[in-house]
Amino acid sequence: MRPAEELRYLILAIQREGNRQLAADLRPLGVTPSQAEVLRVLSDFGPLTLVGLGELLVCETNSSPSRLVDRLAIQGLVQRETGPDDRRFVTLALTPDGRKVAQQIIAVESRMYEGLDQLTSGQPVEQTLRLLRALANGSPAGQALARRRGTHGAG
Repeated sequence: MRPAEELRYLILAIQREGNRQLAADLRPLGVTPSQAEVLRVLSDFGPLTLVGLGELLVCETNSSPSRLVDRLAIQGLVQRETGPDDRRFVTLALTPDGRKVAQQIIAVESRMYEGLDQLTSGQPVEQTLRLLRALANGSPAGQALARRRGTHGAG
C-alpha cells in the first residue's frame, strides 16, 4: 500500500470511528453529530443567517444546512428571527433550550478531546495539523474550518 493511500484510509477510518463514538455520546441529548455542529456554531458565532451558518459548517459543505435547521427548530432548539426592516432577512439563534443542549454538547466534546489529548501527548501534533490543513486547503470543508479558526485560509 502506498503511503498516500494508507493516509487516505487512516483519515477515513478515524473520521468514521470518531463520528460513530460522537453519535453514541450525543444520542442521550437527542441530536446527531451534524445537528450538534449546528448548535455549536450558533453558540460560538450566532446569531447567523442561513448562509452565514453554512459557511462555517464542516458537516454540510456542499448542501444547504436548512434541513438541519428545520429539524432543530421543530425540536425547539433554534429559532428564526425575521429582520425588522426586511422580512426576507432571517437570522438563526439558539433558544434557551438550545443553549442548554449546546452546553451539554460542549461537555461531550470536551470529554472526547481530553481522550485525544491523552492519546496525542508527546506526539508531533502541530506538524500533523499542518499536514492535514494542507490536505484540506481549498476544499469547502477546509475553508469552513479555516473560517471557524479565524484564518480565512488553511495555513
